[in-house]
Order: sequence, then C-alpha cells, then structure tokens
Amino acid sequence: MFCCLRNCLGDAFTTQTVPVRPRENPIHLDTTHMGHEVVLVKNGQRVCGSGGVLATAPLVQSKSYFEVKLQQNGHWSIGLATRNTDLNKAKGGTDADSWCLGSDNIVWHSDQEVHRLQKAPDGDEKQDEALHLPAEGDTIGIAFDHVELNFYVNGQKLDVPVLNVRGTVYPALFVDDGAVLDILLDNFTYPPPVGFEKIMLEQSLL
Repeated sequence: MFCCLRNCLGDAFTTQTVPVRPRENPIHLDTTHMGHEVVLVKNGQRVCGSGGVLATAPLVQSKSYFEVKLQQNGHWSIGLATRNTDLNKAKGGTDADSWCLGSDNIVWHSDQEVHRLQKAPDGDEKQDEALHLPAEGDTIGIAFDHVELNFYVNGQKLDVPVLNVRGTVYPALFVDDGAVLDILLDNFTYPPPVGFEKIMLEQSLL
C-alpha cells in the first residue's frame, strides 16, 4: 500500500525554494464528492486509493472534452456520472448514475456491458488500424455532446458510442488496486474532436 501511495504522491512532497504558482483551472477533482478511501494530490488533478471522485463542474456546454492520463496500472474506470452515483465503489458503471470505460476494456452502465473493446484478429486487413487497447502511459479522451459519449485512446476514436446518458453529469474517475489517474481539463495532450472544447463553468456560458 505504501509503494502505491508513494507512486501516487510522486513529487507532492518535493520542496521548492521558489514558490511556483501556475495558472490554475478553477475546475478540478472534488474533495466533497469522492469515496472515503480516495486520495487526491497535485491540486486535485491526481487520484489514487480506492473509490471514485467527480470533478467540481458538470458538463453543461453543448460539446465538452477532457482527458485522463493512465499514470499507473491497476483497476480503473473513467467516464461520466451524476452526483447520485456510489463513489465508495471501486468501479464505475455499476449503477444507473454512471457510464464508464474500465480497465477490463468494457464500457459499463447499470452493471451491464454496453460495449467491449476488441482488437482486430491477426491477419485481418484492418490490422494496421487495429484498436489500441488502453495501457499504462496512455491518454484517454472523453467527449460528450449530450447525445453521445465517446472515448478516445491517444487521439484515436473508439467505436463505442454511449447513448442515453441522463441527468447532470460530471467527469468521473474510479481507481483501485494501485491505479493512479491524472485528469487533464485543459492543455490537452491530443486535440479535442472538431467543435469540442474544455469544460466551462456555467456562468462563463452566459
């Protein structure tokens, strides 16, 4: 447990002789909406421990995008959830209030398999375009336009659209078994899909 916690904390304990105050995004992971065994570091941008956490702002604009970096393997789930979801569970998508892609390469909702990621079989003419299954070090993009929820791996769109996402939803990250995830709410690793932008606060849309 200590080694996993150390990997999660990373440079959180590194002392600096000169204070560094980067421009902070007002949206971050929410200490008031997370599981009891969840640990947040890096100014609310990294999650480890066991359980789920939501971001502080919902996806209210017409086309929202954010990314999650898989810093360390383990059991994880990434997607969207309402504030009614059970954040003390170590897996997302187990209830009617969460829609998540998991480390088992399955998209879950209401504890039902919605999609399963599969690589093209050997010898398939599309092998060169075969699906890259998420792995440690990869970046997963999440795009939502209030009609479809779509996932991307290192900029490649996965053909696993999720429909019928209901309610006021927030970015949701679940971790267990040593998984460490970083949320990227701006300065993305990969360009968002056309028309999609970082999550905006509701008052900035007025």
